[in-house]
Amino acid sequence: MTDHATKRREARADIQALRALAVGLVVVYHLFPSRLTGGFIGVDTFFVISGFLITLHLVEKPPRGGRDLLAFWARRARRLLPASLTVLAATLGAAWLFLPETQWETTAVHTRAAALYYANWQLAADVVDYLAAENEPSPVQHFWSLGVEEQFYLGWPVLLLALTVLVPVAHRLRGYWLGLGAVVVASLVWSVHLTASEPAAAYFVTWTRLWELGAGGLLALAAPTARRWAEQRPRGANAVAVAGWCLILVTAFLYTDRTPFPGWHAALPVVGSALVIAAHSRMRVYDVPGVQWLGDVSYAVYLWHWPLIVIAPIALSKVAGSPERGSLDTLLILVATLVLAGLTKVHIEDRFRTPTWSRRAVPSLVSGGVGMAVVVALATSLVATVNAQQREDRTALEAILDGSDPCAGAGALDPARSCPPNDNTDLVPSPLLASEDWSDAYDKRPDGRSCFAGSSRFKVVECTFGDPDGTVDVVLVGNSHAGQWLPALQSIAERRHWRITTYLASMCTAADLPQYFDTEGSTAGCIDWTREVSESVAQDKPDLVVFTNRTGRPALDETSVEESAPKYTAGFRKTLGVLTSTGVPVVVIRDTPIPIQDGIDDIPDCLALHDDDPAACSGPRDVWESGDPSIAAARQLADRGVSIADLTDSLCDETTCWGAIGGVVVYADGHHLTNTYSHTLAPQLAPYLLKALGRR
Repeated sequence: MTDHATKRREARADIQALRALAVGLVVVYHLFPSRLTGGFIGVDTFFVISGFLITLHLVEKPPRGGRDLLAFWARRARRLLPASLTVLAATLGAAWLFLPETQWETTAVHTRAAALYYANWQLAADVVDYLAAENEPSPVQHFWSLGVEEQFYLGWPVLLLALTVLVPVAHRLRGYWLGLGAVVVASLVWSVHLTASEPAAAYFVTWTRLWELGAGGLLALAAPTARRWAEQRPRGANAVAVAGWCLILVTAFLYTDRTPFPGWHAALPVVGSALVIAAHSRMRVYDVPGVQWLGDVSYAVYLWHWPLIVIAPIALSKVAGSPERGSLDTLLILVATLVLAGLTKVHIEDRFRTPTWSRRAVPSLVSGGVGMAVVVALATSLVATVNAQQREDRTALEAILDGSDPCAGAGALDPARSCPPNDNTDLVPSPLLASEDWSDAYDKRPDGRSCFAGSSRFKVVECTFGDPDGTVDVVLVGNSHAGQWLPALQSIAERRHWRITTYLASMCTAADLPQYFDTEGSTAGCIDWTREVSESVAQDKPDLVVFTNRTGRPALDETSVEESAPKYTAGFRKTLGVLTSTGVPVVVIRDTPIPIQDGIDDIPDCLALHDDDPAACSGPRDVWESGDPSIAAARQLADRGVSIADLTDSLCDETTCWGAIGGVVVYADGHHLTNTYSHTLAPQLAPYLLKALGRR
């Protein structure tokens, strides 16, 4: 009998069914996130299964030296790398063919991280980077969980080797329990802590997930006892298994994206998965047609489903005309996922798992390393291609920034000028460069860091621009939608020798009220930042304060931004009242229209997909133009020196708001102005500021 046949005979039907459920939850969640809001817990089930099987193998045949470790890693390489590297290479090629060029670099960077199995750390870094967090999902970001598992496969056998060597044979099992248990407890404690303080990063990092795999490892130590109990009490075993299945399904339906995760909430699906494995049950449901097959191909299904979800709708849109995924697209994605998974299992996974050419460790590891190097080289080449194109595009950009064309950018909508129709397809910055065309506030501190205070502490950051010796002090206060106005202010300051000081915060609206964040610390930090900044600015008595914000998150205890409007109006009134308490004039800029409200996730992506028709990336003004409670507050304080600057007419005509105006891309993502377009708004903004200064 072949090794493959032996493994098939020994495969546990309950674990295969658990794999089928896990991958089913993940796929359904990714396709229908509003219907199965907690389907992401399927990944946690996979972690428990992997920890159990790997530890069971290592305990049954403990590693005793470097040769045993190499043999283990070689088996893992033969099992995992051929399929994953095939999918990564195919995805990279499909991204180059079908995705807009604006997404090439992110896809390539994530592919490189996935090939080297540190994708989880790449994503953890991205989610704490405000600009990177705004990016569209990459087609390989699901490799984060495989990165966690591979890192576990590297470190866990070393830990078992150390315990095997250091602990006497008579006490080895106890040593395993103590050693592995200590790791599980430490990881769980850290997971709870980091989920409470930095939930976005906590979701991806290895240390917060290690305990889930380790829990499967501890279960492996108890496997002989559990198996004997299950054989003696089959009905009790089935009852335990049913309890485990129910616990997994309940969390899959009840958890949402607001559930703090992983933390202690991950314990529920972990315990449920552990109960199913520990029960060794033999229920008839495991023999339902398709269940065992789906368990067999679950790894390949997981690999293929997400690239298809991201890329297929865009590829099909070239035929259907819309990048939005429809019912037919969803059906095609499901069918393609299952077909590709089946082919991958038979022709790649099985073939390389038991290769006829070599089962030795060194050739297997070398072959895996070569495959990884090829994928990394392809990804690096695509990054280099993008960077070369961006260098060329920057040359064309300089002509706009010198201000020589009065019809460039916002000037094209000025009724006093006779500018040509807004149908220019030669855009600057190019869509590829537009996604990098951000305000100086993001990277111009002396130490190279951003000028934005970030969650969760929102430590106040002060940056200075313009003429350091200027006699007019202008202060810019707000969140990222204030930062987008810095280029316009810099242009005015350059001509008038103003000094600009910024007080900015990412995702924190400068309204004196508690706002909903993932953690209580961020909620408290945001309101503390708002109060500290407003009081500090009032005491400094600058010549002018420019104030503007996006109201992007609900007030605490409210379910939507719209329902929060009255609270935000009151909160803005408090903040503006403090700012004007010492007689400082304040100009409140009305927030800019938001394309994301009309189904356009990213303007540069849209323009790249419609390079011959920029108007396709426009939308109705009454949809894009959102309510701004800071304007209502400003009107209430007009008698205290608060005035309003509404530049919406420089972003929209009477009926339409545009993604590109006067040959200039308006937005760098889904709602932030490009540095270039903001620069062209200086002539429109200046009169409001000068009038306010004149009143002073």
